[in-house]
Amino acid sequence: MYDIIIIGGGPAGLTAAIYALRASKTVLVLEKETAGGQITLSPLVENIPGFESISGSDFADRLMNQAMSQGAEFDLGEAVSITDHGSYKTVKTDMGEEHDAKAVIIATGAAHRHLGLPNEEQYIGNGISFCAVCDGAFYKGKTVALVGGGNSALVEAVMLADLVKKLYILQDLPFLTGEQKMQDKLRAKDNVEILTEVKVKGFLGENELNGIVIEQNGTERNMAVDGLFVAIGTVPQNGAFAELIDLDERGYVIASDNINTKTPGIFVAGDCRAKRVRQVTTAVSDGAEAGLAAASFIDNK
Repeated sequence: MYDIIIIGGGPAGLTAAIYALRASKTVLVLEKETAGGQITLSPLVENIPGFESISGSDFADRLMNQAMSQGAEFDLGEAVSITDHGSYKTVKTDMGEEHDAKAVIIATGAAHRHLGLPNEEQYIGNGISFCAVCDGAFYKGKTVALVGGGNSALVEAVMLADLVKKLYILQDLPFLTGEQKMQDKLRAKDNVEILTEVKVKGFLGENELNGIVIEQNGTERNMAVDGLFVAIGTVPQNGAFAELIDLDERGYVIASDNINTKTPGIFVAGDCRAKRVRQVTTAVSDGAEAGLAAASFIDNK
């Protein structure tokens, strides 16, 4: 039996592992894909304190190596259920494996919602981005398009508009759905053009994106852009544990004191919880809190 099982090997999960291990706890990290989470998709990150610039994959590798050097164990597999036995929990994976622990930290993250178009994956990190804070500076003085019209999209758009030469906002509805104040701010900018009832139908470019195919009023045309930002929401990965945790209307974990769920011994960290800011810095902060809270929970049982 482990002291702590951490579901998710992104910045939140790996930070939680480091803090739990330093509290002399045994830790198993379950990761279904690639250690590091969404940050590995960013070719260059410039908003992590202490690093003037670093690639997302390099940062993830450093976190992974640090956790392993402290003694963390890793297992590739998707956690499909948690069973609460009171004094311990059992986490089952999609491979049928079962692991027991005294505490569990859910750090499954939230995946950016994709457009769902052919060849989309090959352009992610090569012209398609999801975060203006993370990647906006790479497009300074260039032409970009942003897909989305809600509040989150408009926040991204305001940030991009101050950086780029030209910004197209593409909304598939007849109107933007974000706050009117944000809309007015964007409409007042000379370098912003808002196109409604527009759908992205495809991507252009060999190895890097240099344009998109859009459809408006039943007519398709090519639009030359240096980058495409997709801001149509995120998808949390919490459904499998819904019986033991409270979720909001969008599926994010509702946690008291940021990291405590309704089930004693089950904690949450990172982008999978309901929160206002989702950045690597807030993820590692959650991870530190969750790792220490789980260790304290075990010590005080």
